[in-house]
Amino acid sequence: MIARQLGSFAVRTSAASAAASVARSSAATASRTATRALSISAIARAAGPPVLLGDGAKDGEVPTDEAQATGLERYELLGRLEGVDVFDLKPLDASRTGTLKDPIVIQSLWHERVIGCTGSPAGSHDTVYLHLNTELKHHRCPECGSVYKLDFIGDADAGHH
Repeated sequence: MIARQLGSFAVRTSAASAAASVARSSAATASRTATRALSISAIARAAGPPVLLGDGAKDGEVPTDEAQATGLERYELLGRLEGVDVFDLKPLDASRTGTLKDPIVIQSLWHERVIGCTGSPAGSHDTVYLHLNTELKHHRCPECGSVYKLDFIGDADAGHH
């Protein structure tokens, strides 16, 4: 075993002696110090995104995609099981031209979104990319005049940590 000195306590590499040494060191430090330099209680109480972890495979089995997927891939797979297109990948409504009274509504989970307008009927002009945001009520394509409106459906505080 390798030992090194830390203050007045000897820390050994075995797990049991290391845990006991840390407990003694913490008790000694707490009695000498009025404030803590590091607190994890704020991290434990912080609201974060849900953890998207699968159960994994049982021992001796080959895992399925649903069992081993994590994060955005798992989010997408769970959405497919419920019949929901979680990333909203369907094309925009190109059957009509949006007007100020009846704009083409674009839903977004973020405060801004980039769309490509190809005109009405679809393909009548080259793709013009528009940066929609929540600051303007309407956005107009400079080629065909079609009007778009961003419908923000996300969490207003999602960008703050």
